[in-house]
Amino acid sequence: MGTYEAERTTSDRSAALGYGDPGAVDWDNRPRLGQDVRIVLAAVGGGAIRIGRELARRHIRHLECVAINCDPKVQGFDEFDRRVYLGPDSGAEVDTGGSPFVGGMLARAAEPALQRIFRGATFVILIGSLGGGAGSGAFPYILEVASRNAEVVSAFVIKPFRCEGDRRALADRAIGRLHFVESFVEKRERGCATLQILDNESLVRGHSHLAINRLGGHWATVVEEHIERSFLAPAEALLETLELSHAAHAVPMNRVPTAEAPTLAGIPPMPIPTPAMHPDLPAAHGIGPDVELTFEVDPVERSRAAQ
Repeated sequence: MGTYEAERTTSDRSAALGYGDPGAVDWDNRPRLGQDVRIVLAAVGGGAIRIGRELARRHIRHLECVAINCDPKVQGFDEFDRRVYLGPDSGAEVDTGGSPFVGGMLARAAEPALQRIFRGATFVILIGSLGGGAGSGAFPYILEVASRNAEVVSAFVIKPFRCEGDRRALADRAIGRLHFVESFVEKRERGCATLQILDNESLVRGHSHLAINRLGGHWATVVEEHIERSFLAPAEALLETLELSHAAHAVPMNRVPTAEAPTLAGIPPMPIPTPAMHPDLPAAHGIGPDVELTFEVDPVERSRAAQ
């Protein structure tokens, strides 16, 4: 399990990534994917955890995987980097009875653990399986905590099949609640958050050949493509640009050339000063007057050298 002790403010991380003043970048401590630039995937609820386990097994580069559920069995899912059981410290099982109210209450009680997971994250991907206590009840609160702490948030919610009746109706109400999660709504208005609904019912028409036990893999591919397209590729391109920029500025390109003194046998080289720049010319760009330097060797020194 990775630990992240260093904490940075939003402005500090933005400057390190090149969004702020380029001159403020500390090139000796350049941001690194997976450490300074963190990408966190959190799966909430039983169905979402199945999708999260599939993603964890694919070993997507730089991705931290977290499982969150009201079932204590979540603590045994070794595929995840972190597991959060929304229940008492004793590990006793809590029966939410499919109640969103109970799920939300448990999530609020686990706020310190959730804060530690999302604090300092750059990108967060949340997957919630709606229709039960954890997904419909805990997910909106977890989304609130993630949106307060992360730079960019992408939320995916799984809707049950139409034939599941009450669970689908409960999922619809939970989706309505997401539009009132204040910090998430603010991020969406600024273009820093997205919400995508993955409806199982849509697979009945478009992917009727897909077996039930393959649903998790199908939605995992959808989420993986989003992570690659929206997070990994842009972040890697940005860091590569910063590296190239650093390499280009490592050696001064506009240095004023200096002349070297002629050397005679037995006579050490004489230091020749660099010609001074005219005060009216922009010295920062290496622009200066043409200066012709001539050097004379003392006749006595020349005679000594000849001997």
